[in-house]
Amino acid sequence: MEKTEESRNKWLHIRLTAKESEIIRRKVQRTTCRKISDYARKIILSEPITINYRNESLDSLMNTLIELRRELSAIGNNFNQVVKRLQTLSQISEYRSWLDEYEQDKNTVLKMIETIQSEISKAAKTWLQ
Repeated sequence: MEKTEESRNKWLHIRLTAKESEIIRRKVQRTTCRKISDYARKIILSEPITINYRNESLDSLMNTLIELRRELSAIGNNFNQVVKRLQTLSQISEYRSWLDEYEQDKNTVLKMIETIQSEISKAAKTWLQ
């Protein structure tokens, strides 16, 4: 038994103001409907509409993780520069300054790792509740 689909060949025209059109466009963007016509058809025929909700705690976590990633990337770049400089050193006194910089960078990395662990723990507690 085959299911035949009726083609949509009837038109319904409506006129909107620019403000009304913008309101509808924003509402459609929050749903899974791909086109305004799909959205309008579902509204008019009283069919269910799936709305996408944003998880604000996840958004906050993502912003924090993005910032942490930037910081870690900058620290990684600094390490690469230090290693390149180390390979070109010819005097012992330069090693001492390199070791001092290394200690500072190491401490920064450890603090960042602690921050990442803390944020992940917070997120896990939020999601598991």
